[in-house]
Amino acid sequence: MGRSVSYPTGSTVAFRLLDESEDEDIDWAYECLVEEVIDTTKAAFPSFERIEGWRGREDRILLRNAFADCGISTYCGLAAIWLAERDDARYWEADFYIPRTARARHWLAQVSGTFIDLFGELRMVGRFSNGEAIFERSRSACDTGC
Repeated sequence: MGRSVSYPTGSTVAFRLLDESEDEDIDWAYECLVEEVIDTTKAAFPSFERIEGWRGREDRILLRNAFADCGISTYCGLAAIWLAERDDARYWEADFYIPRTARARHWLAQVSGTFIDLFGELRMVGRFSNGEAIFERSRSACDTGC
């Protein structure tokens, strides 16, 4: 069965190719993309703070605020830059005393369009029955020089 890049369930996801040329060092391209995601996200959404963490084995958390995690996942040259409601013990403990989930989902709905505009170069069109995904260039990427 085929597979594609991982990302947390229910997250807002922007896709882009990690390396544009065969001569490029993939590790260097990855680290540059990580720094771009951190800098751009913090500029657009100042409430985020840097954090080093993981969701499972494949989804790396780069930033966190009171409501959401921002992270990156890669597979075979495809990067998924994602924004998802927090899913850590401290978040759920705080939610027990002062409910946050409704505010978190509202905030995520408000910022998802901006997030996709910031990072989305590809748009997922669909998936085959074996799990492989199909992508096309997003309209915003085509407007800037497809």
